[in-house]
Amino acid sequence: MNGSTNNGTNFIGYEYKEVAVKRDMKSVYADGYPNFGWVSDGSVAADIGISIVNLKFKRDRKIRNKAELTRLQRLFESSAKELEKLEQSKTTTAITIAFAIGIVGTAFMAGSVFAFLANIIPLCIILAIPAFIGWALPYFLFMKLIAKRTETVAPLIEQQYDAIYGVCEKAHGLLA
Repeated sequence: MNGSTNNGTNFIGYEYKEVAVKRDMKSVYADGYPNFGWVSDGSVAADIGISIVNLKFKRDRKIRNKAELTRLQRLFESSAKELEKLEQSKTTTAITIAFAIGIVGTAFMAGSVFAFLANIIPLCIILAIPAFIGWALPYFLFMKLIAKRTETVAPLIEQQYDAIYGVCEKAHGLLA
C-alpha cells in the first residue's frame, strides 16, 4: 500500500499502523505518535467495544533515524500501557472489596428470607440488619478506597506522563 503525491512526481512509500486504545487514552496516543513520524489517518470505533478506539497512522518508509524512532516508540507504548494499568489500579481493589461485601450482605438477606419463611421472625430481623449494612456499606467503602488509591498512585501516574513526554521530546528532536 503505497501513496503518491504531487501527481506522481514525488513517490512516497508509506507504512501503516493501526492501534486499538481505550477511549480515555486516545489523546495520549494521538498526541504521541506524530513525534515518531506517524501522521494520523483517522480513527474509528473498534469492534471490541464502545470503550476501545482504533487509531490509524501512516508514515514514510524512508524516514530518517527509523531504528531509534522505533525504539523510542516501543518505550512510549510500554509507558502508555503502564499508565493504563495505574489508572485501572485505582478501581480494581475497590470493586473487588465492594463486590465481596455486597455478596456477604446478599447471603445474610437470603438467610433472613429463609428465617421468615420458617416463621422465625427474631432470627429474620437479626439477619436482615447485617444484610442491609452489607448492601449500603459497599458504596461508601468503594468511594473511600478509590480516594485512598488515587492519592497513592497520583505521583506514579505523573511520573509516567513525564516519562511519556520525555520520550516524545527525544523522538521529536530526531525528526527535526
